[in-house]
Amino acid sequence: MHVNSLKTLRQDLLTQRMHFAAGKSYAESLYQLTAGLRQFLEKQNPSSIALYLPIQNEPDLRLALLSWVSENKGCQLALPYARPDKHLEFYAWEEGDVLITSKHGVPEPDPSNSHRTQLTPDCILIPCVGWSQSKASGKSQYWRLGYGGGYFDRTLAQLRKNKPRLLCIGVGFDWQQLNTVQWQVQTHDEPLDLMLTESGLKN
Repeated sequence: MHVNSLKTLRQDLLTQRMHFAAGKSYAESLYQLTAGLRQFLEKQNPSSIALYLPIQNEPDLRLALLSWVSENKGCQLALPYARPDKHLEFYAWEEGDVLITSKHGVPEPDPSNSHRTQLTPDCILIPCVGWSQSKASGKSQYWRLGYGGGYFDRTLAQLRKNKPRLLCIGVGFDWQQLNTVQWQVQTHDEPLDLMLTESGLKN
């Protein structure tokens, strides 16, 4: 896809998400999405999850995750920190932590905070601008269209070498699903293991 076309697609999807978030059906869709997350947590019970602080009307999952941590002592939440080389590092996060702002305007942990350790989470929740599904050897694969910086693709490629069981879950809504006419996956795109939407967790 031409760069300008991809830029337009992203902008169109972000505009649609803004209107969707202001619409009457948003609260119910977010409730259903969060319910799917709670079911996953109860079933899988990972010891650490990396979340995101929502920007541009991304689904906010913090309350569900904070509730999960409070009920499961020893479990940790983490937030991503964007390095200058466009890779992400993850640092333990607790509600009330003082955050810094990245050059993209995203709140993120301060790597100089000695009270919060760097870690590689068991599971990473990754917000999607758009997403698609494909089949390989009879198994579904999910793909993320993000903001274009490539941070997650670079990071996941590296982390999976050292932690093959790392679980990467895309987060979005059903209407954000794209077909091959709208968007084609590139060789550098890293697949998602699962996709979480208001209709459930897709595997």
